Amino acid sequence: MMFQAFLIKYGEIGLKGKNRYMFEDALMRQIRFSLKDVEGTFHVHKAQARIFVECEGYYDYDETVEALKRVFGIVGICPVVHVEDKGFDELKKEVVEYMDKMYPDKNTTFKVEARRGKKSYPKTSMEINCDLGEAILEAFPEIRVDVHKPQIMLNIEVRDLIYIYSEIIPGPGGMPVGTNGKAMLLLSGGIDSPVAGYMISKRGVELEATYFHAPPYTSERAKQKVIDLAKLVSKYAGPIKVNVVNFTDIQLYIYEKCPHEELTIIMRRYMMRIAEHFAKESGCLGLITGESIGQVASQTMQSLAATNDVCTLPVYRPVIGFDKQEIIEISQKINTFETSILPFEDCCTIFVAKHPVTKPNINIIRRSEENLAEKIDELMAEAINSVETILVKP
Repeated sequence: MMFQAFLIKYGEIGLKGKNRYMFEDALMRQIRFSLKDVEGTFHVHKAQARIFVECEGYYDYDETVEALKRVFGIVGICPVVHVEDKGFDELKKEVVEYMDKMYPDKNTTFKVEARRGKKSYPKTSMEINCDLGEAILEAFPEIRVDVHKPQIMLNIEVRDLIYIYSEIIPGPGGMPVGTNGKAMLLLSGGIDSPVAGYMISKRGVELEATYFHAPPYTSERAKQKVIDLAKLVSKYAGPIKVNVVNFTDIQLYIYEKCPHEELTIIMRRYMMRIAEHFAKESGCLGLITGESIGQVASQTMQSLAATNDVCTLPVYRPVIGFDKQEIIEISQKINTFETSILPFEDCCTIFVAKHPVTKPNINIIRRSEENLAEKIDELMAEAINSVETILVKP
């Protein structure tokens, strides 16, 4: 294996001032978690505003890179060769060998970019650039220098060891999970809610989820589909506790007592109430939904206001301004799309009215809910007390 380590580049974390070490530590924890099932032995450490993943012995390179590409907070993954400082002549040999192995086709352009983190090193960064560039040109006459737009940017970092790298694999960006609190995701079997969970998690938010199950109208395969979606999102977000709520009796009672054109809105309002109950129990700071303005009748501005009306926690809707195609593209990137389109319907699609109200009046909706006063509190308590909790891991 040519690469003995990976240098991890981060973005926003570098702007955190005196608190930066907390974000770096969180990022290292997430890296260790992501690599725990990858073949190989890894040591994650930081030095001089750099995070390194040292690889001991044999490891699966492709699997390692894929695992690191799922860690929020990483903007660049640099496979590195590190060598001991045995003098500059030895470094020149190592750099020439690196270029020969990495780039068999020498009909290209390059630039050397050195950073001297070890200030006792006898050459300055500029001297390292010039002398290593000269060594490469002598070894490979066909290669050319281009200081403005090189095809190869050869990076040399002089520390206790000397790190050599020229490839930067893009990471997902964002912030390490857990650095910005926790939120409750209303997770369905559709395309939108897994994407919403992914996007909020990318901002450093830990996820919990609530799924509303309606047996026998929805099957066990529909429930398993949602668990599978949570598992796919957990590859980025870490372990997710999923609260599976039996919503059948509440839906049937609403169906019996309320105007059918208001069914979706009223059902959504009770979903939000129940999800908020679990959110507060778990210390969540908000709710997350996959709603997008105007996508369906329950997602008009008036409908969203009607569902917000029952919440005391903030409701985050990260895909609120996205077109469906934009949401689909993200779902394909995170591999949830194929699972989301499996033909197992959730409770939202089973009890849809033929002509749902698109501009609900909150006062009218509240009056309709008065029809539920006799049993709704009892049914909600039963749904909450009979919740099934599933811990989903990547």
